[in-house]
Amino acid sequence: MEAKSDKAGNGEMGGLEISLRSLDLSDLDDFMVWMTDDRVADFCTWETCKSKEDALDHIKEKIVPHPWYRVICIQNKPVGAIVFRPMEGEDRCRGEIGFHIGSKHWGKGIATLAVKMSLEIIFKTWPLIERVEGYVDVENIGSQRGAADVVASTEVKSIEISRFIGVISSSTGVH
Repeated sequence: MEAKSDKAGNGEMGGLEISLRSLDLSDLDDFMVWMTDDRVADFCTWETCKSKEDALDHIKEKIVPHPWYRVICIQNKPVGAIVFRPMEGEDRCRGEIGFHIGSKHWGKGIATLAVKMSLEIIFKTWPLIERVEGYVDVENIGSQRGAADVVASTEVKSIEISRFIGVISSSTGVH
């Protein structure tokens, strides 16, 4: 399936519009789909939300103060999220990227396209960023393939390819 994106956080995959935007409280029901999915949480640092109240608390405590959190949308309907955190001090030339997407959408290249779109925005928004790191769980084969695709992509400018690093980590260390 061919995917293409522009520099404004919009893309297309198989005739579907893929976009990135800020989370809105009207997205709560869609947000709940992936935030209550144990399969998604298995690869993340957060626990699943058990109620809308849990989800609202998560939004208030984790998402609102986050420096860059965008929902990944298909036809403007949120199906996941992508985050970027720039480092500070001596490490201000690098940052970390992460994402999660509802299991219904796994294996379709949507998260990979969202990462490519995000990199375009990140390198324009933070001109001092030279390196973006994405850590992938060793058991998450799909995300490992996606990270490799981003690194090898010709859709990302060559200077940006050298800036994205897919690191596979496990509880025993970084490989």
